[in-house]
Amino acid sequence: MSASDTDPMLPRVAYFSMEMALEPGMGTYSGGLGVLAGDVMRSAADLALPMVGVTLLSRQGYFRQRIEGGRQVEDDATWDPSRHATRLPAKVPVSIRGREVWVGGWQYRVRSGCASSPEVPVLLLDTDLPENQPEDRRLTAFLYGGDEAYRLCQEIVLGIGGVRLLAALGLQVRKYHLNEGHAALLTLELLRERLAANPSREQAIAAVQAQCVFTTHTPVPAGHDQFDYPLARTCIGPLVRELDLPTLAGQERLNLTHLALALSGWVNGVAQRHAEVSRAMFPGYTVHAITNGVHPWTWASDAHRRLFDQHVPHWCHEPEELLHADRIPGGELLAAHRAAKHALIGLLQRAGGQALDPQRFTIGFARRMTDYKRPSLLFSDIARLRRIAQRHPIQIALAGKAHPRDELGKRHIARLHEWARELGDGIPVVFVPDYDVDSARLLVSGVDLWLNTPQRPLEASGTSGMKAALNGVPSLSILDGWWLEGCEEGLTGWAIGADGPHDDALDAASLYDKLERVVLPLYYEDPTGWLKVLQGAITKNGAFFNSHRMVRRYMLDAYSH
Repeated sequence: MSASDTDPMLPRVAYFSMEMALEPGMGTYSGGLGVLAGDVMRSAADLALPMVGVTLLSRQGYFRQRIEGGRQVEDDATWDPSRHATRLPAKVPVSIRGREVWVGGWQYRVRSGCASSPEVPVLLLDTDLPENQPEDRRLTAFLYGGDEAYRLCQEIVLGIGGVRLLAALGLQVRKYHLNEGHAALLTLELLRERLAANPSREQAIAAVQAQCVFTTHTPVPAGHDQFDYPLARTCIGPLVRELDLPTLAGQERLNLTHLALALSGWVNGVAQRHAEVSRAMFPGYTVHAITNGVHPWTWASDAHRRLFDQHVPHWCHEPEELLHADRIPGGELLAAHRAAKHALIGLLQRAGGQALDPQRFTIGFARRMTDYKRPSLLFSDIARLRRIAQRHPIQIALAGKAHPRDELGKRHIARLHEWARELGDGIPVVFVPDYDVDSARLLVSGVDLWLNTPQRPLEASGTSGMKAALNGVPSLSILDGWWLEGCEEGLTGWAIGADGPHDDALDAASLYDKLERVVLPLYYEDPTGWLKVLQGAITKNGAFFNSHRMVRRYMLDAYSH
């Protein structure tokens, strides 16, 4: 199949996501959901699959993070779309709050990272048009900004505006893929169209279900977008009544996850355990499991790319070939890691103003700073951490943003800086500000161990450990999300605690025990054993947990359903 965007008649899968990490400098994402969406588009380009992405322009981005006195400060993240994308010739009207709001867009072309494959287009929806009133022009300005009304209006633009813009451009769509519930309102536009052609509600709903695929990412009910119906009637208008929305999206409130479930013929979670959790949350729905993956070329360090090109031909298009990475001479694999670690040390020195020791064991922890991720777990017993480091020296690399309204997440960042000052030179701790895809790539490839400590069962999947594994970096992680599938104790990494409800005290004790008695002695005292773990991370996890495998599963299972 060809993904050439010069043929508008080619039937495509339209992949809708509120955020999408496309390129450094484009503020179209905030975290893991957007990075995953970008990896989907990059794999589609590598595999020459007929897809088109749809997301919001987010001209003023998320925010740039600055640290002052250990506290997060949010700075403007405005970017210029004309430097990255091409303005589209079409624009479409959408009714929002009783007004006609025009939605235009820009086209960004996703290129293959490892071959001259056809490009995959991504439409960046934009309401900053002269036809619109000032407050409507700002609807695509801030990613996850504003209040509930702003969020709902953004989701009208994404869902309804996105479907209409695809049609205006003449793009033929055979499947609509909703990446999380933010895009669920696209089903209303499809249902409206079907009812106009066929007044049978049952048949119209069946037709919409046949076209829609829904991926849910959130394992807790509070994380799903919900809106009061008075607000929905104000923002969406007559469609709420005309389509009898409460029968599809919940009687009490407009629940976008329920709407997506009701009008999608295929639903999946993002890991085996997450699918189980989702089936329990949404009884009566079949929830399949397609475990997430990461884009191989994007997340491999420069040194690992060269190494794989030399010893594992075709790994870029067929990452399952990394099963054979154990044929790479051990010295060359260790040299690639040293090169990646040297690049990371440079980043840490720029961020912390101190020179770190490339021979010292480096632990990496970088993710959205929110309470359930438990960023404080590693520091919960400072005295024991010091004792461990006296025998086997360690240094720690940290990064992550807290949502501007997440005061608890911001306190976590401040506390991490307090611990860094308290530990001083004994255990160097560096926090890298403004965590983005560039710094993430250096972190996941350059540390010696990737740490992940979420509360079970709140990690739907997690992908940072997959990125680390691709570079031969093992994980020390809670048994949740993808790690339940990827952890082979002592071969791909190590588990913290047991598979059950989280317990901060027990998990912290397990974390310290594994570091002190297993991980650090192996690193410092058994280099041959440590090399086997590096090889296992690549051959077992890197070869499987990649977005090529994920997208192929979508094509074969979800899109052909």
